[in-house]
Amino acid sequence: MTTGPSLDLLDPAAFDGGQPHDAFAWLRDNDPIHWHEEPNGPGFWVVTLYKDVKLVGRDATTFSSARGIMIPDVAGALGDSQGAPQMMISMDAPDHKHYRRLAVPDFIPKAVKEMAPRVRVLAAQIIDGVIEEGECDLVTDIAGLMPSYVIAEMLGIPRADGVALYDLTERIHSTPDPEHPEAGMTAVLEMLQYAHRVWEERRAEPRDDLSTKLAHATVDGEPLSEVDFGMYFLLLIDAGGDTTRNLVATGMLALLEHPDQLGVVRGDLDGRLNTAIEELLRWVSPVVYMRRTARRPTVLGEAEIAVGDKVVMYYGSANRDPRAFTDPDVFDVTRWPNEHVAFGGGGPHFCLGAHLGRSEIQAMLGQILTRLEGLRIAQQPEWLRSNFISGVRHLPVEFKPGSRVAS
Repeated sequence: MTTGPSLDLLDPAAFDGGQPHDAFAWLRDNDPIHWHEEPNGPGFWVVTLYKDVKLVGRDATTFSSARGIMIPDVAGALGDSQGAPQMMISMDAPDHKHYRRLAVPDFIPKAVKEMAPRVRVLAAQIIDGVIEEGECDLVTDIAGLMPSYVIAEMLGIPRADGVALYDLTERIHSTPDPEHPEAGMTAVLEMLQYAHRVWEERRAEPRDDLSTKLAHATVDGEPLSEVDFGMYFLLLIDAGGDTTRNLVATGMLALLEHPDQLGVVRGDLDGRLNTAIEELLRWVSPVVYMRRTARRPTVLGEAEIAVGDKVVMYYGSANRDPRAFTDPDVFDVTRWPNEHVAFGGGGPHFCLGAHLGRSEIQAMLGQILTRLEGLRIAQQPEWLRSNFISGVRHLPVEFKPGSRVAS
């Protein structure tokens, strides 16, 4: 069993092949609020129990998002408040509420239901793009396209641009290459430059899309600034892809590695797909963590948290906590109820796109499971080099060639 002294949750190697569940299990049992050293930083608290992850996520009065949602304090990195513009995900009340409600109408269940037929058409078209070949990369050719296409259509930009922009977010979340430490920030700047062009176009010529709504939105009676538009745009591209892309690809890997469970789903797709999706969300936990910062002194478990301390919620650990789940290390597509925290544990920052993500996942998995006959892993998967997002970067697969069906 991995012990505390050898644990390094900042090392992307710890997440190669999935999350470090042995280490998380040790922490839950022995040091559930664990102090983790941080090179070139002050350190942070690692929160591993399900109940504590939910507590921190829901208590926005004690635990702030405004210092950033990622562990490093890097100016301008996805919403650090140290003199840089903030994303909505890195705001506290009342600003968070005001900015969040700008996009809420496009992500509520009613809107998602109305979009569902279009999402199903996109899923069919994506499979059409590979089915005649009998082989593909399940990540780049299938899983990554769905959220990129959907958010591109919502924002009113070309599909190809949506795919290219999501590729930039992968660079943002990857652990910096020592030879190219500037790659992540360069990707952020490229995305903001693209957003600038969209802003100018929508301000000059409004259209019926989410970009236009944001470009002409007001907060507290003041127009949304170009900078705020850019940060919002970046967030929608970024968050719009992570869960769906990594859940579909890594979830299919899990199903292929558990052929008995794959058989259960395929044997009753209409009856089992939704519960299977929830189990895949729990099992994969695509978002590894979210950070908060203590606003005031508090006690969490047996740890005394000081003002300014970083407090980091590890969702993958919470989703394997035996205090919350029966046999959590068993992959069971019939598991119900399944109150996982893959979309966050509730509170004001619960994932805005949770309903849309589930709709995309349902459509894409339905197509994969019914149309790609004889699907099998052709080569070992390559995992994302990241301690923030968990999933496979490439998954070569083979299947029986079939026919296109979409118009």
